[in-house]
Order: sequence, then structure tokens, then C-alpha cells
Amino acid sequence: MNNRMHKINTNESLIDEALSRSVAEILPSKRELKKELQSGKRLTFYLGIDPTASYVHLGHSTNYLMLERFHALGHRIIVLIGDFTAMIGDPSDKTSMRVQLTREQVLDNLKTFKQQIGKILNFDDADNPIEFKFNSEWLSKLTFEDSVELASNFTVQQMLERDAFKKRIAEEKPLFVHEFFYPLMQGCDSVALGVDVEVGGTDQTFNMLAGRTLLKRYKQKEKFVITTTLLVNPDTGEKLMSKSLGTGVGLDLGAKEMFFKIMQISDAGIYQCFVDCTHLSMGEIAEIKKRLDSNENPRDIKKELAREVVSMYHGSEAAFDAEKRWVSEVSHKNLAQDIRIVKISSNESIVDLIARLDIVKSRGEAKRLIKQNAVKINNDRVNNENATLINGDILHVGKKHAFKVSV
Repeated sequence: MNNRMHKINTNESLIDEALSRSVAEILPSKRELKKELQSGKRLTFYLGIDPTASYVHLGHSTNYLMLERFHALGHRIIVLIGDFTAMIGDPSDKTSMRVQLTREQVLDNLKTFKQQIGKILNFDDADNPIEFKFNSEWLSKLTFEDSVELASNFTVQQMLERDAFKKRIAEEKPLFVHEFFYPLMQGCDSVALGVDVEVGGTDQTFNMLAGRTLLKRYKQKEKFVITTTLLVNPDTGEKLMSKSLGTGVGLDLGAKEMFFKIMQISDAGIYQCFVDCTHLSMGEIAEIKKRLDSNENPRDIKKELAREVVSMYHGSEAAFDAEKRWVSEVSHKNLAQDIRIVKISSNESIVDLIARLDIVKSRGEAKRLIKQNAVKINNDRVNNENATLINGDILHVGKKHAFKVSV
């Protein structure tokens, strides 16, 4: 599509959000990239993913949601499948060599990649088509002479500066020569595509900068690098989503399984998941953070996260059904078998019930608990003093008191 004919949105607030949300760093600088985006020039953004497993997970969705924001501004988007590089194995952030995959394993893994990514990016947009490419198209044609030429652009010292490599050497673990070729191959992708911007997680910084070096060398072209935040547990530093460890919440999961797996995410990762994996505005997420900081039960906020994410991929009705299943199968099951059963009359108010259960000293205190979001029916916050209870409802008052209602 002709750049001059394509309308580019240069709205400053939209650009600022695209350059800040889920962004760890922009190289060479955020200021320079913002200037390019405001110029009206149509830029080419690309993101690569290796099919080392058969699913795309929520950790990857951060990058696709970012591409979606740039696509909405009118820019060209390329999703690159590393069907060739997956057979080498990306050593980024690894304490040992990756298992090298066969061509057959790679092809089997990527069967539904486009379908999964298409849950975020609209590959059917005729006005601004999103491209889906494979790096075997050019990497499989490289000769040994080409590989030597590529390698001549980097020193062994540069390669050994990688944190993962330095750590392995310090721990006297093997470091294989073929692993040095991975950043060279990823760098070739930038040259073959002639991109303006590459997007990737912070663990990909070295590889993306290798592409910047090669693009300057072979095409005298500048490339911006946007590193995105990784979903990690801030308390332990461990990744919340990892294909290698099998802990990723796959976009190929059904609504129920996706909801249940999100409910297993560490409480410490809730806020970042809202930022990196949802369409909620940063203003809405700021309010959620206030609730987390005020010690509101994180399980309830995590339910909101699960509901929001499942709605994105399966629709709100499926998310509602998945939540009901979770409450029924997990939340209620985890209550003690001898949970106290309380009998109520059909017209007894929830305020009167709480007051007579000897949890509080007065109806006024019961009302304050409701206003403080400390009262829940079936794990849903009660915000109405006239809320009704039906037979079998589970009433939570604060964090310590739970009752099963018998009408």
C-alpha cells in the first residue's frame, strides 16, 4: 500500500500510550521514535515468535496488543514466525542449551499460530493488511559463505556479554557454538524485512540489537527497538508465563480452562497482568491498583482479571459461565466441610443477618462492612444493603467468616 495514500493517525495521546504501556525501553530513544510517529510517515513494525510449543500464551499477548495499538494508528504490521530459528533454539534467558527441534516438530507446533494470534490482531483487515511471514523464506537459502559474512559483524567478546552466556560460563555449563548463530539469524530477519521498528520482550534485547547492527551495515537504515515488560512475579523474579516450564496460559485454551489457570497466577502478578494482557484503560487499572494496595482480597480482583481476559478471547457470556463453574467447582469446594449453616427467613435483610450472627455489634457496623466491600455472596461483592439471599448461597463476611444459607 502506498504510504502517501494511507492515512496515519498522529494523535499525541494515542502515540504516548502506545510508547508507554507495557514498554520497558525504546532504543535509541523514545523521543526520536515519537517524532517519527508524529511525522505522518507509515512505519513498518515487526515481531517474531518461534513455534517452540503449539500455543501462544498471555505473555506473548503483551506484544500483540502493542502491535494492535500501532496498527490502529495506521502503521504496517508484520508477524514473523521463526520456523527456521526455532530449529536453532533461542538461548535468551536460558541456563542451558535449548533442545533443538526438527522441521516436523516446528511445522506441527505452528499449525494454529495464526488462528491464536488472530484473536488479537485482525488478519482480515483489507484496509491495512497485517502480514504473516516465515523466516525460512530467506534463512534457508543462506550459504556457508553468507554465514561467515554475517559472523564477521560481531566479536566473540560481544557474544559473551550476554547475561545467560556469562552465567553459564561462571557455572561451568557448556556453551555451544551454534548458539552464537541465533542472534545473527534474527538480525537477518530485520534486513530481509527492511523494518523500521522491532518489538520484543526484554529477554530479546541482544537479538534485536543484532538486527539493528546488521540493518545499518547492509541497508544503511536505522531501526528502533521497543522492549516490552515481561510478566514476572515481582516477589521472586520468576516468569509467570513460560513455554519451557509449561506455565503459560495458552490462547488456545477453552474459556473454562483459561479462567481456572488465570486464577492460579500468583497474586503478586495481578496488576501487571491487567496492564499487559487486557484492553482496560490505564485509568481503570490505576483504580484496581488502589484496591490491591488497600488490601482488598486479591482473589476477588483476580476473578475480575480472569473475567476480563476470557471475555477478550471467548466473549462475555463464556466468561460469565466459566466464573460460575470456578465458584462452584473450586471456591465452594475449598470451604471447610463443616461450614456453618445459617437459617434465615425469606424476608430477612442481609444487614439483620450479619448483625445477629455476632460478627458485629450493630446493624450500623454491618452496613459499614458492606460499604467497605467486605461482604460477598458467592464471592461477588455486595454493594446493596437490601441484597437478597437464596437457598444454598455462600455468604462471606470479612476474610474469616463464611456461612451457607438455608432459607
